[in-house]
Amino acid sequence: MNQFPHIHHWHYLHGTPAGSATLKAEPAHFQVNEVLPFAPSGEGEHLFLQIRKTGLNTGFVAQQLASHYKVKERDVGYAGRKDKHAVTTQWFSVWLAQDKAVANTPFVFEGCEVLDSQWHHKKLRPGNLSHNEFTILLTDVQEADDLNERLANIAKLGVPNYFGPQRFGNLNADGVAGNLVLAEFLLKGQTIRKREKRNLAISALRSWLFNQAVSERLHTYGIEAQNGEVFSLTGSNSFFLAEAIDESLQQRLQSRDIQLSAPLWGQGTLPSGDQILDLENQLASQYPEICDTLSGLGLKQERRKLLLFPEQLQCQQSQQQITLKFSLPSGCFATSVIRELLRLN
Repeated sequence: MNQFPHIHHWHYLHGTPAGSATLKAEPAHFQVNEVLPFAPSGEGEHLFLQIRKTGLNTGFVAQQLASHYKVKERDVGYAGRKDKHAVTTQWFSVWLAQDKAVANTPFVFEGCEVLDSQWHHKKLRPGNLSHNEFTILLTDVQEADDLNERLANIAKLGVPNYFGPQRFGNLNADGVAGNLVLAEFLLKGQTIRKREKRNLAISALRSWLFNQAVSERLHTYGIEAQNGEVFSLTGSNSFFLAEAIDESLQQRLQSRDIQLSAPLWGQGTLPSGDQILDLENQLASQYPEICDTLSGLGLKQERRKLLLFPEQLQCQQSQQQITLKFSLPSGCFATSVIRELLRLN
């Protein structure tokens, strides 16, 4: 039996869109530019390469860099995985402690263009980025009469901070996403020998449960703060429990100084209280096998923001095409913004 309902069933904050469009008719229609939170120092043993890649996934490019510079794959770093079916600009680091002279050999690979190279004293690690800038062309747009209203609602209220379909992989013939097929092995206690595939399975499993928690929360309480909320401090990974909601918290929430959160499941006690704790315990009782598996893998209870607010959101529409531009924090998905505007082909 399929453990996972279809990954597109999750609750819409602004209602199911009436309009539709085609996303990624070709890679150039989905462009991402990664922005680091720092400038490379110009010194050190790690060669930083800014690469524009087309039709290639991040892990594959990292493998090619390791091969070219004759280092181990673990010596290649990157801040985040970027879409394969897209044109994406991101930074990679290569540790060349043994032979810095090899940096003089240009990296040439079809689908890659090196835009910049700098030295730095630290490896680039997942999450070491400020934000991602998106330019997205949607084609074959149909029945998008409420687009401006939806854009205004998104600017004001945000969108659910779902993990996007890229996290779960392509759907197979049974309608199950590939990485969730891998996750089934984890649920059965079976071993996934390849580390990368195992990590994809764990990430997909935890992300699916988070999306489920967000969907059920929005369906039950919407975005109105409840007693027992765990608030996230904007711009940090800090959280705190609010046993009761007062006017001060409401004002901070409205100004986005704090945000609502939902659980990323793992070991430990849920930090929420009252109605929110009841809701999250219901989730655990509904999916005990998934919760037990995630806890057994050694993951810790964490929180992730419930809502996502795209910055610098711009939209241009002409005939049956829409161009969207916006930026998102690290770890957030452009598809989660677009799904609140249009149904995607």
